[in-house]
Amino acid sequence: MNLKQLEIFIKVAESGSFSKGAEATFITQSTVSQHISALESEFGMKLLDRTGKGALPTEGGKILLERARKLVEYAKEIPIALARFKGIEEAVLNIAGSSIPGEYMIPAALPLLIDRFPGVTIVLRQGDSHDVLGKLLSEEVELGVVGGRFDEDTLEFTPFAEDELVLIARAGHRWGEGEAIRKEELLGEPVVLRETGSGTGKAAAQALRDAGIDPTKLRVAAHLGSNEAVKRAVMAGIGVSFVSAVSVRHELEQGALIQVPVDRVSIKRQFYLASRKGREMSPAAEAFRGIMLEIFRGDGQLTIDS
Repeated sequence: MNLKQLEIFIKVAESGSFSKGAEATFITQSTVSQHISALESEFGMKLLDRTGKGALPTEGGKILLERARKLVEYAKEIPIALARFKGIEEAVLNIAGSSIPGEYMIPAALPLLIDRFPGVTIVLRQGDSHDVLGKLLSEEVELGVVGGRFDEDTLEFTPFAEDELVLIARAGHRWGEGEAIRKEELLGEPVVLRETGSGTGKAAAQALRDAGIDPTKLRVAAHLGSNEAVKRAVMAGIGVSFVSAVSVRHELEQGALIQVPVDRVSIKRQFYLASRKGREMSPAAEAFRGIMLEIFRGDGQLTIDS
């Protein structure tokens, strides 16, 4: 018995087909049959029933399938464990970031990370905050960077930067005279919101509730899936929106958008480094985490240089 035979057996048993098992393991069907026969000879029992519905595991085959899955999965962890043991001279770090971290904060950290640890390769995946935490829980990534803290007992959230959400409108909007609008005026204006699960959307909704404005009473013109999409919609005059101040700095400087102060409404939120509780991080992940904590100002303000 060897790992290759077990992998072949798993593929055949799961697909119910010798031909599909051959495709999945990149060998011929006859070679698949030989490996299965070798396993059956070794254990002295039939492991697969060849039926009209396909190749189905026998009761003995089910026992082998359950344990073979565990053994093969554990074997896949060996090179990962050894790579981590070597340190970060040659390492691949899988991380995920929600909209603002993925577009602005993580890229700002990469030059310093690459300068100090040139052997590290970063694989960045993006989504809303719920997507990021889902990838973290399923162990697709080792670290997540999100704009909100969520109730999840198996995750640890470390705050490292503070962000401000500002109300933006297209250039030429009637609110562009510089005076703060009354918060009640928001109820009569079309608003562009981020999708459900966005940390930005969650922070804005909570701040409005704290200010006495029911977010469900807003005239929602669109729910959009990215910060860039929201900015473009606002510039097109679809509505106004609350966005991260750092994400619209250039558009405000260029006059493509205007910032609208809202009387007695201030929206601040924390950004967090999310990791799995009780799990040891790789040296590459520790290095990235340290740099993120280092480069964002000691006062906690989110400031990204051009």
